[in-house]
Amino acid sequence: MTHATTPDGVRIAYQLRGDGDPLVLLAGQANSHRWWDGIREDFHAARSTITIDYRGTGASDDPGTPFSTEEFARDVIAVLDDLGVDRADVYGTSMGGRVAQCLAVHHPRRVRSLVLGCTSPGGRHGVERGNDVRRSLADPDPAAARRALLGLMYTPDWLATHPGPYRTLGDPTMSARARRQHLLASDRHDVWDALPGIAAPTLVLHGGDDLLNPTANAPLLAGRIPGARSVIIPGARHAYFEEFRTVAAPLVLDFLAARLPAAPLPLWHDQQ
Repeated sequence: MTHATTPDGVRIAYQLRGDGDPLVLLAGQANSHRWWDGIREDFHAARSTITIDYRGTGASDDPGTPFSTEEFARDVIAVLDDLGVDRADVYGTSMGGRVAQCLAVHHPRRVRSLVLGCTSPGGRHGVERGNDVRRSLADPDPAAARRALLGLMYTPDWLATHPGPYRTLGDPTMSARARRQHLLASDRHDVWDALPGIAAPTLVLHGGDDLLNPTANAPLLAGRIPGARSVIIPGARHAYFEEFRTVAAPLVLDFLAARLPAAPLPLWHDQQ
């Protein structure tokens, strides 16, 4: 385990694996680098991968202050500085996609290419999950709330053949305070006005059956970022990157290798 220290003195844990050009992998809300366990290896034939533990998760500090996606992005910059990495490709999923947007907006020189997965621009323009989804996740019975989250992440067929452990359900070591701050950071994210200024080549990925972060957010992002492409994976839910890894990882690697190829991306539903 290695740590970088941010300008405000917070120690951020990070993990470097593999060889090759660096690919930063950013996890979802209230999750550590464990979000990527078991699938980051899909990128190692061509890339090294860098993951982080957000503030308040894993082996990183919790300074006891409010969090924001902009601050999480600054923490990523501290990690890149510690590694001596000038520019990296960035792949963020869920809240990690919001952090990735902040990186491309506020630190454009550091982002070579951008992949935004199952995420949203936030603010009044983002498409929010339905009230029925909110109620299911707020069920006072923890077991029922967990079942609801699993059903939003994965299809029933996948759950029937994959008994776990499920690493996308949140970092169990987090404090209630940190968990609340992650929720607020994600909810307060809004870079809509800045998205047209993103210059990095961008790919937007989303599951076609994602109700946790509705699929309608994908064309919003792709339409707002100049030259962005979007690919919708039919039948996939929020954790498309894990359940549909044999589709998603090659899409990402092909995009990064080709830098927005002139030919259409080869799989599923491709939107220009």
